[in-house]
Amino acid sequence: MHITDILVTGEPIIYGAMVSMALVGLALLFILTYFKKWKWLWSEWLTTVDHKKIGVMYILSALLMLFRGGVDAMMMRVQLAFPDLGFLNSQHYNEIFTTHGTIMIIFMAMPFLIGLMNIIVPLQIGARDFAFPYLNALSFWSFFFGMALFNISFVIGGSPDAGWTSYTPLSGAAMSPGPGQNFYLMGLQLSGIGTLATGINLMVTILKMRAPSMKLFHMPIFTWSTLVTCFIIVFAFPILTVALALLTIDRVFGAQFFTLTGEGLPMMWANLFWMWGHPEVYIVILPAFGIFSEVIATFAKKRLFGYHVMVWSMIVIALLSFLVWVHHFFTMGAGAFVNSVFSVSTMLIAVPTGVKIFNWLATLYKSKIEFTVPMLWSLAFIPSFILGGVTGVMLGMAAADFQFHNSYFLIAHFHYVLIAGTVFACFAGLVFWYPKMFGHKMNERLGKWAFWLFFFGFHVCFFPQYFLGLDGMPRRLFITNVAEWLPLNVISTIGAFGMGLGFIVFVYNVYYSFRYSERETTGDSWNGNGRTLEWATTTPVPYYNFATVPYVDEIDPYIRMKEEGKTTFEEDKVKPIHMPSYTGQPFIMMALLGLASFGLVFEWMYVAVFGLIGAVFMMIRRSFDYDDGYYVPVEEIKRTEKKARGL
Repeated sequence: MHITDILVTGEPIIYGAMVSMALVGLALLFILTYFKKWKWLWSEWLTTVDHKKIGVMYILSALLMLFRGGVDAMMMRVQLAFPDLGFLNSQHYNEIFTTHGTIMIIFMAMPFLIGLMNIIVPLQIGARDFAFPYLNALSFWSFFFGMALFNISFVIGGSPDAGWTSYTPLSGAAMSPGPGQNFYLMGLQLSGIGTLATGINLMVTILKMRAPSMKLFHMPIFTWSTLVTCFIIVFAFPILTVALALLTIDRVFGAQFFTLTGEGLPMMWANLFWMWGHPEVYIVILPAFGIFSEVIATFAKKRLFGYHVMVWSMIVIALLSFLVWVHHFFTMGAGAFVNSVFSVSTMLIAVPTGVKIFNWLATLYKSKIEFTVPMLWSLAFIPSFILGGVTGVMLGMAAADFQFHNSYFLIAHFHYVLIAGTVFACFAGLVFWYPKMFGHKMNERLGKWAFWLFFFGFHVCFFPQYFLGLDGMPRRLFITNVAEWLPLNVISTIGAFGMGLGFIVFVYNVYYSFRYSERETTGDSWNGNGRTLEWATTTPVPYYNFATVPYVDEIDPYIRMKEEGKTTFEEDKVKPIHMPSYTGQPFIMMALLGLASFGLVFEWMYVAVFGLIGAVFMMIRRSFDYDDGYYVPVEEIKRTEKKARGL
């Protein structure tokens, strides 16, 4: 087979993307070679097992995917605002809305939050790293190669086009031939393995590696949200893994699990997908709640109101998240009784969620609010998310859902929940903890410009879509030349470009802050308002995190440490610190599994078998790897701490 047989051809936009990718790739090769950074790339990043560096790589990947998914969204908006322009044809439009949804959920929202968890959770509980650092590196590279596999589909082989839900029988081999859907299946499968491993790893880390005397109800609320999220991941992701495997067997090996031929059940895919898919919504919302809680408490300068109630609310939300999946297909004929049961369970979720809203408002009540950039994102979240939540309750009523189903009302609700909830939280969390990652803050003035552009763009983009939905405009529609719909679609498109402008200012702020921001000299970066242990470390954080691990017997332990003049460096108590060794095995192992997955996409079995054998060989080699890490000498710890603290 010639290379041109698998390249996507005939689309000027795709040719432009190919040229852009080639130029960026050549530029990277030139920079790494000219500045002699290849060794640095391998020894500092590709082989790292440091949770902080892995977290940074997750966030960089997620920002790249936010750009890719955002470009997809703006292309759709241009098509909908100017349907006679012929900007996209129907097939390209199908591919764009499929990749947009998949990328934003699987390759942007989750890795962004997992990146923040990677960096912050061990610091908040006084741990030196994850419980299994090797597995943490393995998880990242599993996600990375899954992401890369999915994203190359638009230039090699063709993108998937059956929607991010990939409903059968549309996504089966008969109705979606070619490699497009295989990219979806293998990309999600490979990255899903990493997510599941991260869930187990973080759960063990939180349960077993907390600072001395830190009980569960002493943990910061972001760590609690992470723990609850990990339980959802561990119970939900195996369902997706099985569903993807069955559909892969259907497509590649000719089985009939999801087709009526051979007595398969197409509806079984919808059930399995949403048994994972609805908990997935809370996988990307609960950590966001944790981030907002941390930010609001810090800049309200008060302990979080109703801490225990907040924790129990998250636990209840997690349990209910597994009992509502049928509300995604009320109209598919399950019957009045079944619809009623799932309608009630859906609306129940509004109760613990509403409790959290009142807790945030009560925390703000009579407080001296500091309007920093992370606080602006958090305050903007509350009314925006309420609008998304209330319309979610409307969709949860089965009778009403028959009217709203598959309309733009659903699209508006979905984006009000996930952008106001998750994307706002990603920006808030990144700006909030940015000094711990890079040793300097982001510029506040540029940050506020980015916030206001994105915030107004968001509402201008999605609020009109509620009315488009009520006016009967269905989702996934390629042609919108109905006169009544066009004005609102044009307004919505203007809002989308406003959000894009906000993102560009945000990215410029990263560059500007790197060049010009003052470097942090204390670890407590936000005017000394830090409340939890991550602010007790120096900035940038040393690779061993804490010279001496503090004793924790209350919520917000850093407040008392500051009052008593204590630090995480008690010179007379410093002992050698055990740390894991860097290794390139996770990178190589997952690259080989990525190669095997690529082979399965095109059904090239010799490539798949070669990659699989290589990955198994790396697993066997790992089994006989007796590297137990190393100890950081006391002298080095003291030297590092004194330099960082200016002693």
